[in-house]
Amino acid sequence: MTDPAPPDAGPTHPHVEVISDRGVFLDAVGRIAEGTGPVAVDAERASGFRYSQRAYLIQVFRRGAGVFLFDPPAIGSFTPLDEAIAGEEQVLHAASQDLPCLREVGLDPQRIFDTELAARLLGFARVGLGSVVEELLGVHLAKEHSAADWSTRPLPQSWLVYAALDVELLVDLRDALHALLVERGKLGIAEQEFEAVLARDLRPVREEPWRRLSGVHQVRGARGLAVARELWLARDAYARETDTAPGRIVPDAALVAAAQAMPATRRQLAELKSFTGRESRSQLDRWWAAVETGTATDDLPALRSGSGEGLPPPRAWSDRNPDADRRLKAARPRIAEVAADLDLPVENLLTPDLLRRVAWTPPEPADAERIGAALADLGARPWQVAATSQAIADAFVDQAQDAGSGVVAAS
Repeated sequence: MTDPAPPDAGPTHPHVEVISDRGVFLDAVGRIAEGTGPVAVDAERASGFRYSQRAYLIQVFRRGAGVFLFDPPAIGSFTPLDEAIAGEEQVLHAASQDLPCLREVGLDPQRIFDTELAARLLGFARVGLGSVVEELLGVHLAKEHSAADWSTRPLPQSWLVYAALDVELLVDLRDALHALLVERGKLGIAEQEFEAVLARDLRPVREEPWRRLSGVHQVRGARGLAVARELWLARDAYARETDTAPGRIVPDAALVAAAQAMPATRRQLAELKSFTGRESRSQLDRWWAAVETGTATDDLPALRSGSGEGLPPPRAWSDRNPDADRRLKAARPRIAEVAADLDLPVENLLTPDLLRRVAWTPPEPADAERIGAALADLGARPWQVAATSQAIADAFVDQAQDAGSGVVAAS
C-alpha cells in the first residue's frame, strides 16, 4: 500500500509493497470501502510470456484510502472487494483489456468510466495512458515496464512503482475527462459507450482460431493447411499445459515454414533451418506427430475461412453486388463528415462492419427510420443511430438517383 502523491509533484514512491496475505487483503478491503468517490482499478498480465491472460497484479486506488497493490495468485478470490465497492463507479483505462482478467478473480464492475475510451470520444490524437495523463494533468509517466513479465516473483521495486503510478492518477484523470465530456456535450455518448463495454462479450469463441496464424495465407493447398492446423493445435495444447505464450515455444513463422515444406520424415522436419523456437527440438516428436496427422487426415480445411455468413471483402463488391458497392462508397464520406463534425474517430461513430452490413442489405424502403432500426438490431447504440441514420439514408438516395436518374425521372 502507498499513499497518493499530488499530480503536479511528479509522484514518486520510495518503497511499494505487494499484498499477498489474505488477512491483510481483507483489512485493505475495509479501508477501500471507507474511502470516497470512484475506485480506480488496473491489472497487469504477462502477455507474451504466459498462455493465460490472468492478472498477476491488481492495483486499486480510492481517495481517502490510498493505493493498494494485490497479488491475485496468492490472494485468490476478490469477491470481498467486489462486494465492498458494488455499485461504485470504477475507473479503468482501456477497460476491455482488463475486464476479462478482473472478472476471472471475482471483480465485476457494474459501472465504469473508461479513460481511454473517453479520450477517444473527445478526439484526442493519442489515447495511451501516459499521453492523456501528460496532456491533462501535466505529469510524465514512464511506460518502460508495460510489456514486462508480471508473473515474475518477487516483482522488482521499480515495476511496483510503475504499477502504483498507473492507478493513482486515474481518478484525477477521470475528473478532467468528465469535465471535458460535459463541456462538449458528449457525456451521454460516453455513458452509452461505457455500458456497451460492460455488456460486450470480451472473450468470444472464434471458429477455426488456427487461421489467425501469422503468414498462414502463404500455405498452399488444403493439405498444407491441414498440417498448419495440426501444428497450431499441438502448440496451443502444449502452451496451455505449460502456461507459456505460444510464440515463445515455436514462432508462427516456423509453423508456417513447416507447413510449406511438408517434410516427409521427422529428420527433414528437424533439418528445417526456419523451424526454430525454444521447444522446436526438445518437443520434436510432438511436432512430427502433428505433421503426420495433418498429412493423413481426411478432415481437410476449406481453402478460405468463414461459414458463408460473412460479407465478402469490399474490394469484391463491384463484381458481386454493384448496387451495394455504390451505396457503401456513397455513405463512407457522409459518415466521415459526421465524425469530423462531432470530433470523433470514424470507427467510434460507427464501426465499418455495421456500415457494410446496411449497405449490403438495406431495409426497404431505406429511409432514416428503417436504417436506424437496422443499425440498432446490429448493435449500434442510440447515439450512433441518431447521428448516422439520416446521413446514410441520404447517401443511399443520392446514389440511387445518380445510378439511374433516367429511370427515376421516368417514374
